[in-house]
Amino acid sequence: MAKDTVRYPDDVVEEIDALVEDGMFESKSEFYRFSAEYVLTLIDSDHEVKTFNFDEIKSELDISQEDHAKALGADGGTFFLDAVINVRKHGLRGNYEAAERFIDTHYDETDQECIILEELLGTYRGESG
Repeated sequence: MAKDTVRYPDDVVEEIDALVEDGMFESKSEFYRFSAEYVLTLIDSDHEVKTFNFDEIKSELDISQEDHAKALGADGGTFFLDAVINVRKHGLRGNYEAAERFIDTHYDETDQECIILEELLGTYRGESG
């Protein structure tokens, strides 16, 4: 295994120390290994995780699919795809208010994803008119 030296801001190290002290991670090394692997999985879906107990640690941290998708962003995550499916389902059924409610509760009106979802909903309204 390679050894690498990295400098972190003091406040970041203090937060990591607190996580180790609270028992969330066995050691600072475990935190750093997990963090690096987790970011690599965000960047490269084909990344092969080598960190011992990675899935167990991820499970204990309770990182939801939605949290994971938010970290990836709309173009790489599954939440936006789920949102498209949800808006499409409501649009096909003519339940436009439910689709609007979904969009309004999950997105800021200036978000690119919000604008795309509203355009999608508009296509279903146009088909029914």
